[in-house]
Amino acid sequence: MYKDDRKFGNLYNKRDVGGIKMTGILSGLKVLDLTQNIAGPVSTQLLGDLGATVIKVEKPGDGDDTRNWGNVSTTGESGAFMAVNRNKKSICIDLRQQKGIELVYELASQVDIFVHSMKPETAEKKGLSYEKIKEINPSIIYGSISAFGEIGPMKALPGYDPLIQAYTGIMSVTGNAGEDPVRVGVSINDMGSGMWLTMGILAALYKRNLTGEGSKVSNSLLETGVAWGSLQLSTYMETGKVPQKLGTAMPLISPYEAFKANDGWVMIAAGNNRLFGNLCKVLNIDEIAQDEKFVTNGQRLSNRYELHDLLEVETQKYSADALVELLRKGGVPCSPINTLDKLLTDEQVNVMGLIKPVEHSRVKDFKIVDLPLTINDERSSVQNLPPLLGEHSEDVLKEFGLTDEQIEALLADSVIGVLDKVGR
Repeated sequence: MYKDDRKFGNLYNKRDVGGIKMTGILSGLKVLDLTQNIAGPVSTQLLGDLGATVIKVEKPGDGDDTRNWGNVSTTGESGAFMAVNRNKKSICIDLRQQKGIELVYELASQVDIFVHSMKPETAEKKGLSYEKIKEINPSIIYGSISAFGEIGPMKALPGYDPLIQAYTGIMSVTGNAGEDPVRVGVSINDMGSGMWLTMGILAALYKRNLTGEGSKVSNSLLETGVAWGSLQLSTYMETGKVPQKLGTAMPLISPYEAFKANDGWVMIAAGNNRLFGNLCKVLNIDEIAQDEKFVTNGQRLSNRYELHDLLEVETQKYSADALVELLRKGGVPCSPINTLDKLLTDEQVNVMGLIKPVEHSRVKDFKIVDLPLTINDERSSVQNLPPLLGEHSEDVLKEFGLTDEQIEALLADSVIGVLDKVGR
């Protein structure tokens, strides 16, 4: 069942894998990363966090667009870029030149995974379609992320996370009733698409282990956005009622929303009759739990606004901290509504090791948001800091067999860029 083939990066050699550390799970695999912005880089960073060698191809001069997002530091570091590009090597290749495309072919012939986030027609025009890359490397795992998918009338359109939130109806159920449209505050479709693509790539790697065959794995922001709405879509298809904005509330459960305290807000999630009973008991309003208007979840949903007002009369008697403490002691799921700055000092977050300080020669007090999973109780580690533009161009090309003379010729023709010649 195991393949003993250098083409597979020795990942599948028959051996005892029980002692391998998390960051070594994909050790030996090489990824050619032609993605930019958020979705694609999330996917390839996940692969890098798991130990794969990720070679990030960027355009000379500017590089990945996210290098210039937000408040860029004097060292040219962008928080957006650093968030999704650790454990990668940066090489600058001009894909507008045929020599640049041919260089990508040379790299693609020696890697295990090829990932891009170009529009389908752009990949086709540049000669970077799956069919072409498969000719060069039949066993390659080819991953692509697009905005609206690779088929259909909208396949050629560009797209960003908020556009997909709008298109898939996510904005229609986000925010408070009667107010202006609101986007989900995090890049939910971008991050989700990166996760889905990586899941597909890992499944394709497993298939290759069994059969030796490569695969094409594709995802789009549209698919991710539709998938996030599956609960609301299923409810609509069942009832015929179009879901509406409910603020912090949940359309399927009540009470399951934010309530005012006397100095802030607390999110309360009484997800079943027992928890609702606990809530009423803690707030000393047991009679509410027995009221025929609120005995079942269906009745509570029908009378959700009246129930909210009755409960909020009680919750406003407490500070947010006191209310959370009281509810937790009574077995009621709840949470303060924190601002993001509080996460940096939150005990639970830090005990879990989710915010990790990392030594960085260019950025003071540099921290990363770590991979949100553990394997054998171990998290990933930073093998490589987010790279400077073109930082590894020469090293990578030498590793792939190019000579100094060939590299100098590519530099002379502006096909590639290196660190001291790309403006960084």
